[in-house]
Amino acid sequence: MTIHGVVRARIEDLVQQTLKSAVTFAGVGLHSGQPARMRVQPASADYGIWFKRTDLHGRDAMIAARWDQVHPSKLCTVVENAAGVQVSTIEHVMAALAGCGIQNALIEIDGPEVPILDGSAMPFVEAILARGTRMLDVPVRAFRILERVEVSDGLSWARLDPSEMLEIDFSIDFTDAAIGQQRKTLNMANGAFVRELCDSRTFCRQSDVDAMRRNGLALGGTVENAVVVDGDRILSPGGLRHADEPVRHKMLDALGDLALAGAPILGRYTGNRSGHALTNRLLRQLFAQPGAYRLVEVGVNTGCKLPGVGLSRHDVPVHA
Repeated sequence: MTIHGVVRARIEDLVQQTLKSAVTFAGVGLHSGQPARMRVQPASADYGIWFKRTDLHGRDAMIAARWDQVHPSKLCTVVENAAGVQVSTIEHVMAALAGCGIQNALIEIDGPEVPILDGSAMPFVEAILARGTRMLDVPVRAFRILERVEVSDGLSWARLDPSEMLEIDFSIDFTDAAIGQQRKTLNMANGAFVRELCDSRTFCRQSDVDAMRRNGLALGGTVENAVVVDGDRILSPGGLRHADEPVRHKMLDALGDLALAGAPILGRYTGNRSGHALTNRLLRQLFAQPGAYRLVEVGVNTGCKLPGVGLSRHDVPVHA
């Protein structure tokens, strides 16, 4: 690509991006408790996001990070290929990639679960922004929502509506006084994900932790990598990073799960008591209705409304 080609692409279209160089993360899985080493590598235009299990041999180890590869799970997002190979708890790294405007990457991992790190997407975001991004000579394409799509499960529901940009509107309602009812609406343009959401940690009730551990889950969870509440008490040291950290984390999860569409979404996502499974059902419903969306090339005027455009390392929140 010539220098003139780069300039022309910047003027006419928003071009796809990848990382400038690979970045490695190490930690334990939230549910499995197993150690994992994960390396996020640059990839070419139109590659998308793929996971590769480097610990497996003689089997298909490649799994597309895509809505139709999601394996049913209530506690986290799991992708699985036709050979039955899985990677779980992918939502935080997917949110980080989407929030930093990365459309193409190969994620190599030596175990079945992404390391939880501090329970948020911030460590992924910090490392990606420290590496920097590389422009690719292919325009970004996005799914423009044309008509409402909605799914529900009892009191929980999620929907997509037409909008000129990605907006997330989320509501939660917990009996624990430390959480209670929370609602937040955010326009995801201009780095809002990095500034407002990326540092918000996963959360759970102490009673849920006890129940999950009796069933062999949450084996890697601690009060250091999750916000644990018990009634009106926050058990995690240092308390909350935001007064409404739980609903912010649910929005973070929603961005990561929506990123499995395979391209950015131009639309308004509204979730009420929604979770990973319902957001995936929403994407399946969307793509079952061809008239509800259109794949469009993104020009600069529209592209500036996408997450990840115009970011800098200074947008990452700072915590003591």
